[in-house]
Amino acid sequence: MPAIKVIYVDMDDVLCNYTAAYKAQKLTLPEMDFPQSQYGFFAGLEPIEDAINTVETLQNCEAFEVYILTAPSIFNPFSYAEKRVWVEKHLGFEFVKKLIISPNKGLLKGDYLIDDQDQGNGQDLFEGMLLKFNSDTFPNWSAIKTFLLNKSEDS
Repeated sequence: MPAIKVIYVDMDDVLCNYTAAYKAQKLTLPEMDFPQSQYGFFAGLEPIEDAINTVETLQNCEAFEVYILTAPSIFNPFSYAEKRVWVEKHLGFEFVKKLIISPNKGLLKGDYLIDDQDQGNGQDLFEGMLLKFNSDTFPNWSAIKTFLLNKSEDS
């Protein structure tokens, strides 16, 4: 039996649209240096198109075990709880058990890390393969899903 591959999925600008919410808050409150510091900011983020469906598809594939791996906001101590609330709202209570919040993603062992950044929170130290979301190779969730499902067939 082939080994199950571990996939970590970032939240901000991968699962949920952090940048759109940040920009909207900056327009509303231009004097606020850190709009992400507001209570409710993270819990209210909108999902990225096809993110929820793709994560659920990958989780239901026997070849993968999927976790959410996100860095906390140093400007919002509520980000820990709000990210957990977001996961339950959009992926269900069972996925809450698969939420990992760490400022250093390079500490975790796994096969794939889906992230929009390639450094800053240990992404460059991750020993598996970084799938850089919103890049030329992986511009959207469809490209990620196709790549990973093809890998599952190779196992």
